[in-house]
Amino acid sequence: MTALRPERESGAAYGESFTDSYGDTGDRGSSYGQQPYEGSGALGEWYGEESYVTQAQQAAEARAAAGYGADGYGAGGYGSEGYAGQSYQAPVAQEPYAEPYMPPPDDETVALRVPDPPPTREPISPSPASSAASASSTPTGGRAARRKAAKGRHGRHGGTHQASDAAETDSESSGAPLSRMEARRQARARKPGPATVASRAIGEVFITTGVLMLLFVSYQLWWTNVRAHAQADKEASSLQEDWASGKRNPGSFEPGQGFALLHIPKLDVVVPIAEGISNKKVLDRGMVGHYGEGKLKTAMPDAKTGNFGLAGHRNTHGEPFRYINRLAQGDEIVVETQDKYFVYKMASILPVTSPSNVSVLEPVPPGSGFTGPGRYITLTTCTPEFTSKYRLIVWGKMVEERPRSKGKPDALVS
Repeated sequence: MTALRPERESGAAYGESFTDSYGDTGDRGSSYGQQPYEGSGALGEWYGEESYVTQAQQAAEARAAAGYGADGYGAGGYGSEGYAGQSYQAPVAQEPYAEPYMPPPDDETVALRVPDPPPTREPISPSPASSAASASSTPTGGRAARRKAAKGRHGRHGGTHQASDAAETDSESSGAPLSRMEARRQARARKPGPATVASRAIGEVFITTGVLMLLFVSYQLWWTNVRAHAQADKEASSLQEDWASGKRNPGSFEPGQGFALLHIPKLDVVVPIAEGISNKKVLDRGMVGHYGEGKLKTAMPDAKTGNFGLAGHRNTHGEPFRYINRLAQGDEIVVETQDKYFVYKMASILPVTSPSNVSVLEPVPPGSGFTGPGRYITLTTCTPEFTSKYRLIVWGKMVEERPRSKGKPDALVS
């Protein structure tokens, strides 16, 4: 078999004669321009004469079976007669096959496409960072798209509420209007639960109680002193005016009526002395009260013998006896009346005793160190500070009775 050669290699044209293996000459009729077979053994050497005819018949039968027939390519074709020595006629030239024109494929109709997302409204003047964050985290589309995105991130149930809350927050930050369901969900989220309401109520009660307690403490420790000092100063000024005008006192006094002044120079105390130990009428007004009623009645300073008993607040309401525990033996205690000065010196102290121990007010009080009748003074107050559980007692003994006409005693001058 010969090898394939390029077209018109030898320049042969249609109609050239050739000599076949049988010795016959004829028109080649080939459009390929190949050289004719040379010699009688071109095909005979391979197949032999009979074999070649048989091969041709089989080819003709195959063409007939395929529907072409023996004359499918015109007379003198590949039938048996054509190979029997008749001249070979070239087939009629046909137009080259041209495929029909097909327009380029349209992407819009080839397959289904995901529609382009609708344009989203961007916030006014967003920063680059916030724009990038919202573009990467906020799903586009409506509520269904956000729900689908949340299910894709957190599964069917897990993280649904978190995703919806995040979507609502993103929608709020982007300024998009909320649906009715989202608005209701946000309203329920903002509504406090029972535990929150209860804790808030308890907190408000505690805060209110704390404020009230602070106000009460401020009232007791500060305002009562201010008011009591003002009332005591007014009473002392009234007494001094009466004494200066020569108005005589009757010698006996009504409960709450002032009749003398108490001086404790070491403690820088000057306070009016009123009749009685009533809190409302005497003690709470910043004055010192005289035990002058009932079983607790004690002597007056001008008595020849006896115990002059006084009571006063240690804390709040002027607190005139707050620091009497600092008195030492020999410290002066002066009682000033309309006519005289009575000077006492501190003798002893009883730091703690029961409030029911009224024996400290007896004419000769036990535990005071006094051995017989005399002219004594007893100061009583509460202890410890800011409580009224026990009583603190200070005793003194009169050392001088000085008329006002002779001037003030040395204890008040120095």
